[in-house]
Amino acid sequence: MQNNIFSGLFVGQNLLTIQQVDSTNNYLKQLVSNSKPLIEGTVIMAVDQYAGRGQHQNGWFAEPGKNLTFSILLKPSFLPVSQQFDLVRAISLGVFDALHPLLGDGLTIKWPNDIYYGNRKLGGMLIENMIQGLQIKNSIAGIGININQEGFPENLPGAISVKQILQQDYDLKYLLSEICRHVEAYYLSLKADKISLVRNKYLSRLYRLNEEGEFKSKEGRFSGMIHRVTDSGLLVVKNNKGEDLEFSLKEIEFLH
Repeated sequence: MQNNIFSGLFVGQNLLTIQQVDSTNNYLKQLVSNSKPLIEGTVIMAVDQYAGRGQHQNGWFAEPGKNLTFSILLKPSFLPVSQQFDLVRAISLGVFDALHPLLGDGLTIKWPNDIYYGNRKLGGMLIENMIQGLQIKNSIAGIGININQEGFPENLPGAISVKQILQQDYDLKYLLSEICRHVEAYYLSLKADKISLVRNKYLSRLYRLNEEGEFKSKEGRFSGMIHRVTDSGLLVVKNNKGEDLEFSLKEIEFLH
């Protein structure tokens, strides 16, 4: 379906809206594997995604028709597998830049790819890459953002929506088009080899960067400060002994 509110070159120009699906990532993966080649930038948007997934099989709850739940197909064959975290950076920045005009400086990116407002989770993403040889053949970026939802289950005390922050409803298609436009811009920056620009911007928007905080690892609880993110995407935290500790996903927990 063509949609002329999308002002970018390709992301969102082929938009398919479906009423109900378990996961837009699953749906898009099936389309990619079963049918004729899909054009890059195809977006699958669900009105009701009833089994959304986050990192490492975490669930994602979204009230039907109130939020953005969608997946984008990208074909970043120009990006070496060793640099796949740069795709995480680019997509996180695209979502951040689309929402920042609404939400201002309370907005941050919590490593690796959650969108936070203050200390509460506004959205997240699951990026699944299909590797062929040393290249990324296809990448499916599933994104979920809480927009017009007014309440969340008790088991999600840290969730928040745009409506809860600003006390008004927002047009989902317009926000989708803005996210697609900004994701495309950062993706094209990667393609133009502006890697350092993307890495530096990502770091500057990071949740709790250079702030003293409490963390938990397999070694136990410790105090430290987020220092940087390695090229490959490891989080570097300087502990109170002055040591730089590197963590991959699920190796570190942020404590409040």
